Amino acid sequence: MSTYILKRILLMIPTLFGIMLVTFAITQFVPGGPVEKMVAQLERRGSGGEAGSGGGGIYQGKQGLDPQRIEQLKKLYGFDKPPAQRFFSMMAAYVVFDFGQSYYHQKGVAELVISKLPVSMSLGLWSFLIVYSVCIPLGIRKAVRDGSRFDVATSTVILIGYAIPGFVLGLALIVLFGGGSFWNIFPLRGLVSDNWKELSLSGKILDYLWHMVLPVTASTVGSLAVMTLLTKNSFLEEIRKQYVLTARAKGLSEGQVLYGHVFRNAIIPIITGFPGSFITAFFTGSLLIETIFSLDGMGLLAYESVLNRDYPVVLGTLYFFTILGLISRLLSDLSYVWADPRISFAKLE
Repeated sequence: MSTYILKRILLMIPTLFGIMLVTFAITQFVPGGPVEKMVAQLERRGSGGEAGSGGGGIYQGKQGLDPQRIEQLKKLYGFDKPPAQRFFSMMAAYVVFDFGQSYYHQKGVAELVISKLPVSMSLGLWSFLIVYSVCIPLGIRKAVRDGSRFDVATSTVILIGYAIPGFVLGLALIVLFGGGSFWNIFPLRGLVSDNWKELSLSGKILDYLWHMVLPVTASTVGSLAVMTLLTKNSFLEEIRKQYVLTARAKGLSEGQVLYGHVFRNAIIPIITGFPGSFITAFFTGSLLIETIFSLDGMGLLAYESVLNRDYPVVLGTLYFFTILGLISRLLSDLSYVWADPRISFAKLE
């Protein structure tokens, strides 16, 4: 096992390096970088006061920005150095998780990400818990009653939910329950109310949960179908195998057959995806859901960073989340071996 884990960790290094190199190279060819954006802003300001632009040597009428000033901007953002030198300097800093300063927010990237995590963690963790707690029992029930009215009805409902985009459902929930046109039941902004600090402990918990109802519903409904049908198909495949017929022939009850024999085999494909889903639940963000419900999380941060060419945030978060993704893949592969004794590390190698 230790040999396999070591090999996978060593393979993570070139994978991570390649992802960062490709992304860094792409950012070098994207027009409208931070220097160009700052030059455009300064020229717009200068053109507004062109008649009296005699001070500072910053703007020279139609000649544009002073070349010396442009060089200062390049040095400020680190673009005065060759791309290769900037890339390797960046990777050396990333090894110790020093992601630098955001161009747009004027604060450290790590500090910025930490400030956005409560929103993404709230949405991701609650969605994760709801999906697994609902889909596994529902999928088992559908497998046991395959072809029944219950199976058809629940399949219809979850597939309709799957077909509705999360942001469309979010807008519908706002119209129905957020005071849009019908009932004003749930709040629409933020994780907590403005007077949250003044509430008691139980009041704080209830207020937080009350704010989570609509965004978690909008982000969860579409995910129910995949996990439910995966669970159903996995259990249905096991139920139809010969050892189940043998167990029934021995006189075992349906509960003993289902939970004593079928469950531990059918649950393997589901629990092997658990580590990756659990890790990503803490850090993923949905731009549309966060925008609709006025939540300032990782999804909105990622969108703003790309839009504003905030390269330290784009590359720093990519580095961190790529590491998490690689680790989650390793944990998923290890969980196969831990859950299924038929698989060995020798076969994985």
